[in-house]
Amino acid sequence: MFLHVTNVIYLKNYQLRLEFDDGKIKDIDLNDELYGEIFEPLKDTELFKKVYINPDTGTIEWPNGADFAPEFLYESGREIRKSA
Repeated sequence: MFLHVTNVIYLKNYQLRLEFDDGKIKDIDLNDELYGEIFEPLKDTELFKKVYINPDTGTIEWPNGADFAPEFLYESGREIRKSA
């Protein structure tokens, strides 16, 4: 199963609300994932807030090129609800 993130909303701190192409909506806190050369700059919340969906990869990305696999986000997120 190939998953894609279809919408992202910044919530607070390092938390995002993600909608997936199967209709599920999940909240995820990425605070514990922001380590290493590519992710460390995202600890600046102003940069973290600049998250967007890359239409070519179907996942979230930041201007510095950092991204997370949609499968990781799906498995790690807490389901809020399934969209109508």
